[in-house]
Amino acid sequence: MLSGVRIVEIEGLGPGPFAAMTLADLGADVIVIHRKGKGGQVTAEASVLDRGKRSIALDLKDPDDIATAKALIARADGLIEGFRPGVMERLGLGPEACHAENPALVYGRMTGWGQDGPRAPTAGHDLNYIATSGALHYASEPGSPPITPATLVGDIGGGALYLVVGMLSGILNARATGQGTVVDAAIVDGSAHMLGLLMAIRQSGQLVDDRGQSLLDGPHWSRSYACADGGFISVQCLEPQFYTLFLEKLGLSEDPEFQRQHDKALWTKLTARLEDIFAAEPRAHWATLFDGSDACVAPVLSPGEAADDPHMRARQVWSAPDGVLQAAPAPRFGGELAPIHAPCTRGAHSAEILAELTHKA
Repeated sequence: MLSGVRIVEIEGLGPGPFAAMTLADLGADVIVIHRKGKGGQVTAEASVLDRGKRSIALDLKDPDDIATAKALIARADGLIEGFRPGVMERLGLGPEACHAENPALVYGRMTGWGQDGPRAPTAGHDLNYIATSGALHYASEPGSPPITPATLVGDIGGGALYLVVGMLSGILNARATGQGTVVDAAIVDGSAHMLGLLMAIRQSGQLVDDRGQSLLDGPHWSRSYACADGGFISVQCLEPQFYTLFLEKLGLSEDPEFQRQHDKALWTKLTARLEDIFAAEPRAHWATLFDGSDACVAPVLSPGEAADDPHMRARQVWSAPDGVLQAAPAPRFGGELAPIHAPCTRGAHSAEILAELTHKA
């Protein structure tokens, strides 16, 4: 889908590389400027996040390598960087300098706090950003501190994927107008925007600030339960017809308390009763019992277990090329599954990319 689109990525951590990987999955020619030497990345060499990309190794403190970087950027549709505000400007690669050479460039900036505001120049991590945006608030049981979730909510959901949307929007506009833009993708912005659905629920009066008292975080029918073998099962049968099926499967259809689905006064008691029920059998028992039904119950799987799940296996979502477990590109177009391309290694395409620059010059 993105054939003919070229993105230059400055090596970084987390959401920036993930956004560039997503664009590469969609067919863009992504050239990542890796640091010369080992670099400071926490991911493995030939990381999943670098799949489908090409790599050139440069020292951005070296004038000749800066000139190479500028030449690459001058020929690109988009740039992705994830430094604190001001770093790229000090390198001579800020938006003003890049737009002087390439007015149509879409300049993507991936940060936690954004390009302005009191916290913009300070350090932070995923947990801090989603704590500040409001996205962390409901991530706990009543009376317990919010848990530290995986980086899906902040770095990926509120950061990388919003950067992808911004880059694609900017490229569409640049192709129509010839004018580039700066995409300020801040995790605090994106993760707050992701709360839009909850805010719609809040408008209806079914979401309150007190944890455990709202439509999706309080009921006995919207949570996960421990099973006899230490596994977990997820339950979220919101609609009455699905809740009815759930009760039928558990033999609780005639129970007068369970029939009062939305009675908040019973939620704690009914949760305790379901805890006892699910704790009596292993996860596989419950998965089999609810399989194929509309009761909205599913086992909680690790990524490795998900790779063996019949539905995930049928859709070929997970695979392990060269022994590295990873998910297939998403979304799909026309029902076709895009291939997983091998990750690049640091500097592997330096000669090739330099030759292209020389030829195009």
